[in-house]
Amino acid sequence: MWTINPVPVTDPAAQAILRAYLDDVASRYYGRPATVAELDTAMADDPSDDLVPPTGLFLLARSHDGVTGCVGIRVLDVTTAELTRMFVLPGARGRGGGDQLLRAAETAAQALGRERMRLDTRHDLVEARGLYAKHGYREIEAPEQRLYADHWFEKRLALGRQV
Repeated sequence: MWTINPVPVTDPAAQAILRAYLDDVASRYYGRPATVAELDTAMADDPSDDLVPPTGLFLLARSHDGVTGCVGIRVLDVTTAELTRMFVLPGARGRGGGDQLLRAAETAAQALGRERMRLDTRHDLVEARGLYAKHGYREIEAPEQRLYADHWFEKRLALGRQV
């Protein structure tokens, strides 16, 4: 079992895992390791500073090995939250941590008064798409266009079923 707790996105451990997340997704996107400059630019261009109450929340996962993953929740409107920054370190994968992070994010979104969770992901992040489908997320039409978003998913939280 992992412990999953909210932390400020400015916390050094939060900044380190966010950088690891961006390194992982950027390296997959480029098909090569992302450079330090690319990661610096990504951190600046797509900040996580809104993942704080009341506009959101940032959750950090830890095990006896240290930090293992993270997930963010962003308030979109009075009924909907967005799942973002969902990440498990490669060395910690395959132990159910993604399931735990997703459940913790859903619980946090409900605590923020949201009934639906929405997210976007890319075609190459097949593990993520599989995880979301396994947990009852269904693919929806894109509510907006985003540069790195190919697939959009949504789940009704309040009733524990799909919308």
